[in-house]
Amino acid sequence: MSTSRSDAYTSAGVNINAGNALVSRIKSLVATTHTHGVLSDIGGFGGLFRPDITGMQSPVLVSGTDGVGTKLKMASLFNKHDTVGIDLVAMSVNDCLVLGAKPLFFLDYFACGELNVDQAEMVIKGVVDGCRQSGCTLLGGETAEMPGMYAPGDYDLAGFCVGIVDSPNIVDGSTISVGDVIIGFASSGVHSNGYSLVRKIYEASGARPDDILPGTDKTFAEVLMAPTIIYADQVKTAMRDMRIKGMVHITGGGFYDNIPRVLPASVCAEIRFGSWERPAVFEWLKEQGNLDWTEMLQIFNCGIGYIMITDRATADELLPRFQTQPAKAWEIGSITRRKDDQEQVEIIFS
Repeated sequence: MSTSRSDAYTSAGVNINAGNALVSRIKSLVATTHTHGVLSDIGGFGGLFRPDITGMQSPVLVSGTDGVGTKLKMASLFNKHDTVGIDLVAMSVNDCLVLGAKPLFFLDYFACGELNVDQAEMVIKGVVDGCRQSGCTLLGGETAEMPGMYAPGDYDLAGFCVGIVDSPNIVDGSTISVGDVIIGFASSGVHSNGYSLVRKIYEASGARPDDILPGTDKTFAEVLMAPTIIYADQVKTAMRDMRIKGMVHITGGGFYDNIPRVLPASVCAEIRFGSWERPAVFEWLKEQGNLDWTEMLQIFNCGIGYIMITDRATADELLPRFQTQPAKAWEIGSITRRKDDQEQVEIIFS
């Protein structure tokens, strides 16, 4: 682009040439996520994708959208921007997975006050990594430079996933019944929820980014910026030959708000606290924040990032398949009959 043609916009704080440079840098990265359904390249007004519906009786599209929240403030605090792109993909993809959907493609939105091409490239590399982990295409995105909207160095992210599932295979929790087993899959740590509280606790603690977090051999920066696990492989493995009745992505609202979203009104989820391994970061947050475990379980995933609910026989067959990290599985509870107006999630601490 002619420098003179962009001078007026540059004087207002928008660097068109920087935006073009970013597109040029990430074009080859984005291409590594392309699957057979892609019919367009980045740079157009929209992305074209032809889904493969071979063998499907009644294909249904599933969509999800989310952001990374105030974990982005921690990314700026630690100057570590290479993992939040994975978080962005994970938050939307995991929400689609709970319905039994196969992720097809992903779109991202990056907004800032002044575009730092190196910083943005690191973020987009994370998005590409997340799409590879999900088995979906990064079909397109938008970079918005908005002077005066964000503090220097700050940016915001939003992501959008579209998946597909055959109607008879939709997992909606409607068949969950008394006696079913609750299987929990390990989280990598805090994932991407509760970071307003995490940041408050961290800053009050006096800890530094390169300090070792107690109970680990990793720094605070490494632990608190560990990306959200994407559970696409676990879901694909389970649904290939097993009947999964319900699935839950443990996001904002923790156990108490997310599990009821898939439960019929007549049942309750009884969770046995201590039946899974809790990453040390949660013990640290509880102690430093002067919180109890009920508060922790309302805010954080506390070591369980994803849940599957199924019958006893299926659970016994499924559990041995997932006994290694990064997403080890445990039997963490069962479905019981709900009494009157009983809360639908009951944590057993004894």
